[in-house]
Amino acid sequence: MNKFFFMIPAIMILSCSPKFNDMADDVPVKAIVDLVNVSNDRIKVGIDPGRFSTETVVFMIPKTVPGTYSIDNYGQYTEELKAFDYNGNTLPVSQAGPNQWEISNGKELDRIEYYVNDTFDSEWEMEEPVFSPAGTNIEEGKNYFLNLHMIIGYFEGLDRQPYSITFQKPAEFVATTSLTAVESPKNNDPTRDQFYATRYFEVTDNPVMYAKPDLETFTIDDIEVTLSVYSPNNVYSALSLKREMELMMRAQKSFLGDLNTTEKYNILLYLSDISETSPKGFGALEHHTSTTVVLPETMAKEDLMESMIDVVAHEFFHIVTPLSIHSEEVHYFNYNNPEMSQHLWMYEGVTEYFAQLFQINQGLISEARFYEKIHEKISFAERYDDTMSFTTMSANILDDPYKENYANVYQKGALIGMCIDIIIREQSNGERGILDLMKALAAEYGTEQPFKDDKLFDKITALTYPEVEAFINTHVKGGEPIPYEVYLNKVGLSLTDVVVTTPSYLFKTYEIPFIDAKPTGEIFVREMPLGSFFTELGLESGDIIKSINGTEYTLENSQDMLVKSIRWKEGDAISIGIERDGELMTIEGTVAPPVIQEKRIITMETPTPEMDALREAWLKG
Repeated sequence: MNKFFFMIPAIMILSCSPKFNDMADDVPVKAIVDLVNVSNDRIKVGIDPGRFSTETVVFMIPKTVPGTYSIDNYGQYTEELKAFDYNGNTLPVSQAGPNQWEISNGKELDRIEYYVNDTFDSEWEMEEPVFSPAGTNIEEGKNYFLNLHMIIGYFEGLDRQPYSITFQKPAEFVATTSLTAVESPKNNDPTRDQFYATRYFEVTDNPVMYAKPDLETFTIDDIEVTLSVYSPNNVYSALSLKREMELMMRAQKSFLGDLNTTEKYNILLYLSDISETSPKGFGALEHHTSTTVVLPETMAKEDLMESMIDVVAHEFFHIVTPLSIHSEEVHYFNYNNPEMSQHLWMYEGVTEYFAQLFQINQGLISEARFYEKIHEKISFAERYDDTMSFTTMSANILDDPYKENYANVYQKGALIGMCIDIIIREQSNGERGILDLMKALAAEYGTEQPFKDDKLFDKITALTYPEVEAFINTHVKGGEPIPYEVYLNKVGLSLTDVVVTTPSYLFKTYEIPFIDAKPTGEIFVREMPLGSFFTELGLESGDIIKSINGTEYTLENSQDMLVKSIRWKEGDAISIGIERDGELMTIEGTVAPPVIQEKRIITMETPTPEMDALREAWLKG
């Protein structure tokens, strides 16, 4: 998409006279973000850093931020950066990389100004776009979905400086954020909000969504939760989703018990209409006291709520880790030269495990559904390198070949949490589990006391049992695959082959598709055990599907393919055009019942009383 950029009048002259604080620790960096004078989906930002004593000053936008585990170079969305001296004259600026700018005559630097472009309307053009919940939406008069790591930068070496952030905004728009608001008589202006952050981490950790108000607030014990919704076509409102979200989060807090780490929590939900300028990276991004969520507006409410429960439950459990339990690498995160922690098994894996366990613990789902979710993770984990050390992968997650295995932190990572949970339950006769371990670690460390990355396992061993240490050494540090059935057997469960009917002709159980799309848009049959419908037709893994019953398909109209497949009936004639090994061919046949043989987790026929008791403690303890 071609864009035409043009300058708008500068309205953010932050200061015209020298300042003499020499970047004193208690003097905040001042940032002004203009949401009123928007130009071509760009907003203008001004930064007043105080006075420098060095000749060269380096301004930086993050290369990556906590929770994304990817290199995104957010500076690529910063445009037309200019620096000014105290007389309003421009200073020389040179871009030293995608995320940093060097400013000469630093002693004369008064302020910088630049424009920030959004990410949502460019996602469909880019091969590796920014993950939507980590991105930014700038829609004048409609919505501003702002992850501040893209909007506000920092000066090299000064990321622990406090920040004062002012938003110039439409009078009818309200902000949803966990940032600390500055209250004073001057702040009665409905077109101006001011917030304070103690250091740059708080800036990046507190997204903001501005829109006409559509929010609901409820209290869970001592936590005030705000749900803010932007639905471009008004399909959903915060009120329409409040009941289910409150029920879910109340169950989460009941599961956590007396573990309190925050007084407020904000959910920023953006619902995409899936147009060419709307986000397509669906999911959520963790923040310590809030979460950004992007999901399709077109989802049926039942499906939307199931997705919301899964992703928001996961993000909310991050108040345990990394909010209360994290390493120095997380606490003192280096945004442009990051050192990654080896404990993704805990930050993401245990968090994801809790997001599933609490649902059965609090009676939100049946045991059968919980077992399905666990087996889904076992099936997904098989797609990744099962001999890769999880700690090595975590510490090198930004690099090849480890980054291709990142998604496994939500699969095998959660299963690591499950196995440790079962071990602790077994060794404590059902009295303790992994939640008790996490509470003990939270008491040991806390939000402002990070642990040393290479010392955590020693602490875990001291708080638990030698069997936990052996499991960690073998299956977390070491690369030996986990024999899941051994741990399931301990609680009276087994992995058994069963024949099941899949929920769709194109999907196996757990909504895992038999098909996928290449970056080129071509739809192909995946490398996996295929259902009877595929195998009886003669489709093979790797086949590229060109057409079905005369309709050509690519990623662009794949949704239409899925919708039509729901209407297929047993015995209907079907013709599929494919490309196999460079040769075009047509496969013809009839629609057959979609069944597949796979393993399922079921209760043993004759579990011992001890197994039953341990299973009860595991699921309900």
